[in-house]
Amino acid sequence: MGVRRTLVGLTFCTCYLAFYLLNKYVLSVLKFTYPTLFQGWQTFVGAFLLHVSWKLGWVEINCSSRSDVSTWLPASVVFVGVIYAGSRALSRLAVPVFLILHNVAEVIVCGYQKCFRKEKTSPAKTCSALFLLAAAGCLPFNDSQFDPDGYFWAVIHTCCVGSYKILRKSLKPNTLSDIDQQYLNYIFSVALLTIASHPTGDLFSVLDFPFLYFYRFHGSCCASGILGFFLMLTTVKLKSLLAPGQCAAWIFFAKVVTAGLSVLLFDVVLTSATVGWKHGRKENQWTVSQAMNPKLLPSIMRNNGTNDGKRMSQNSTAKKHFLLVHSWYSSKFFYM
Repeated sequence: MGVRRTLVGLTFCTCYLAFYLLNKYVLSVLKFTYPTLFQGWQTFVGAFLLHVSWKLGWVEINCSSRSDVSTWLPASVVFVGVIYAGSRALSRLAVPVFLILHNVAEVIVCGYQKCFRKEKTSPAKTCSALFLLAAAGCLPFNDSQFDPDGYFWAVIHTCCVGSYKILRKSLKPNTLSDIDQQYLNYIFSVALLTIASHPTGDLFSVLDFPFLYFYRFHGSCCASGILGFFLMLTTVKLKSLLAPGQCAAWIFFAKVVTAGLSVLLFDVVLTSATVGWKHGRKENQWTVSQAMNPKLLPSIMRNNGTNDGKRMSQNSTAKKHFLLVHSWYSSKFFYM
């Protein structure tokens, strides 16, 4: 049983890593910024594969009751907001920034439970929520690649994720399993995003996309849909096999690995507030490729140690860096 749980956890981490990095590649490198089409395609692939799995007897779906479907409809509407706003935010923000802001959804859930449902919250969870909120508040002031639109959509995404989790706990449809809920989410998302593709202009604007007929674009889109489906399945399996604390630990590990590898694979500008050390380069920033260049390392370290007059600034930077790092650590106290 222990080996099985470990395999499920590693499979989840692999799917999580590949899904987010591949989405980032399509959205930011290929610049396929047509969220109604991209998310509509992903949910269509997910619905198709889930339906085929049901017909083959691999999963069980039981959502024929109209009352259950109508009860779950508000959550499906919010789910569309989650994936649409998330796609627009991820296309403009670095993956670590996106994931830190995504974690703030847990603060919304925690605040709702404490203020409206009067549930008791442990001091550790309350402190973690405050650290997550403080880290997210520091990000716009220390992000050298600050994009107002990206942060706007990230806030919308975070609010939708928090609302979705609250609705999921509040509705509690007895006859709908996690697979049933996701199947309804897929079907409703495909229908709504298909309709929305025309008024948003994505339906005709995509004809000007430069990589529309390139195999790497087609392959990336197909892979993203399949990975999204397997990520959903492994998430459901992970939650069914492990205790909430163990599940949260795997999710935390997957996010940290994804954020770390994204810094190496994509063009991210590192500042002193995000990496925790000073140097003498103009504008106080380095790209990842420059920061990892062995030839530049001696000059970085030399400049880092020669300016003793900036210790006050370094202390301030250390505090900001502590908040950002602690936001990752704090996220493990929450169960996704």
